[in-house]
Amino acid sequence: MTEKEQPQLLSVVALTEPLPERGLRSGQVGAVVEELAPGVFEVEFSDNQGRVYASLALRTDQLLVLHHELSKAA
Repeated sequence: MTEKEQPQLLSVVALTEPLPERGLRSGQVGAVVEELAPGVFEVEFSDNQGRVYASLALRTDQLLVLHHELSKAA
């Protein structure tokens, strides 16, 4: 089993757990906009028109980095 990939600035990520107090479901997709501390990232969630509806600090264990291209190592 490989170590979980760390998000980078502008990584597209998905939540690995629901955050009902913020109205976010598991699998909700956002983008990393800032690294706040080691293992903590500011993530923005926006609608299809680009309007941000949530922005919050999340730990690496709450995020899954998404990929849109085939990995050469796969």
